[in-house]
Amino acid sequence: MDIDAWLWWLIGAAALGIGLVITAMPELGMLAVGAVAAAVVSGFFGGGAVAQVAVFAIVSTALIAVVRPIANRHRAQRPQLATGVDALKGRQAVVLERVDASGGRIKLAGEVWSARALDAGRAYEVGQEVDVVDIEGATAIVM
Repeated sequence: MDIDAWLWWLIGAAALGIGLVITAMPELGMLAVGAVAAAVVSGFFGGGAVAQVAVFAIVSTALIAVVRPIANRHRAQRPQLATGVDALKGRQAVVLERVDASGGRIKLAGEVWSARALDAGRAYEVGQEVDVVDIEGATAIVM
């Protein structure tokens, strides 16, 4: 039994797709698309081996060259919506009990938090507004 070239390309595309699922390497998916394009050239257009390999190389390279920078740009962006303690950083709070380097209490986002001054030589009195610069465990670091 002689298997046509287009079928070999589809088998290769399936193998690359399985590799993509197992390794989560997006480049394998782009190579799989290139293999499908080569199968189309072979099956529908009757292109020879050189044309098939050329289409595979061109489509795969073009996808990697275009998609990879877009994916890297999206990966580098910070999430638009901060959640958890990240959402509290940069917010203002009101001092409920004197806050200095050893501790104190603030009202932050409607809740009472333990707090500590960022600057060891600084103290904040009751009623003052402070900025939350960090959260360490259950303690807000303020300035």
